[in-house]
Amino acid sequence: MQKNQAVEGGQSAVVVPHINRAVEIANALPVRLQTLDLARHVAIAPDDMRSVVATFDDRRLGRGYVSAVYPQQNSYHTLYRLVVCEFSSNTPEEAMQRHMALVQAIQRDMLNSYIQSQSGK
Repeated sequence: MQKNQAVEGGQSAVVVPHINRAVEIANALPVRLQTLDLARHVAIAPDDMRSVVATFDDRRLGRGYVSAVYPQQNSYHTLYRLVVCEFSSNTPEEAMQRHMALVQAIQRDMLNSYIQSQSGK
């Protein structure tokens, strides 16, 4: 077989276009979206602590749509290995609602209360 010869087969590479969802949240800074992101924002707590809230499509790993909160260091470096909390949702709409709720909980300094209220569900 030659190097550049095409091979016929039953499988084909299908690229599914990812739809970016522009979401504006009051007093939250938007961040450049990663490949699987639905939304990503920097939320600033009343004590000026910053966290990144990221909602992304993790269905390929069987986790649905994941909304996660990560601490931010020096106002730019996101500490991905230090997940504060993570929630799974079944639909993109549900995930986006959770994303907005997480940002608002951080802004109101009520993230711990939000996490506790959701842990029983």
